[in-house]
Amino acid sequence: MARLSERPARRRIEKAVRTNQPPMTFRRRWRYYYFRLVRLRGTPEAIARGLAVGAFAGMFPVMGFQIIFGVLLAILVRGNKIVAAAATWISNPLTYFPLFAFNFQIGQWLLRTDHLSFAQLENIRDLRQLLHLSGGFLATLFGGCLLMGTLAAVLSYVGGRWIIARLRRRHKKRRRQRRLKRSEKAGG
Repeated sequence: MARLSERPARRRIEKAVRTNQPPMTFRRRWRYYYFRLVRLRGTPEAIARGLAVGAFAGMFPVMGFQIIFGVLLAILVRGNKIVAAAATWISNPLTYFPLFAFNFQIGQWLLRTDHLSFAQLENIRDLRQLLHLSGGFLATLFGGCLLMGTLAAVLSYVGGRWIIARLRRRHKKRRRQRRLKRSEKAGG
């Protein structure tokens, strides 16, 4: 027999299965994320700082530690930690190789290390082999990541701050208009 505390949860699950509700539409999902963004706690500046440090951390090839790196940076700059963690997904398993190859090319241009090749990574099977690569290779990769991470951080801060402030103003304006319409209907 199920414990008393499990019964309400079980009933909700059974009801959801019985009703066979259709999946969420694209428009409804879009509205859901819009409202989550508009209702984020913090000032637009703090949210933008979180976005910026998350984009910065996402540009570095420290897979598995990008979220931790982004959240630690968000703590340092007093940015939104949730947004920082989400923004690290600028690099994900689908974009790792193209993003880091591009960053490596930028590092080559920046440090003038044309003798190195990103194709050297094809033979890497574990972390130890990666560490045995020449320091020049890692310096080239991290130099490109630093430049591109800084650029991503600046652009995401400026753009994020503008978008968040604009969305919040628009949301407030719509709420005010809805309240006015309700008060007009009630009063008139």
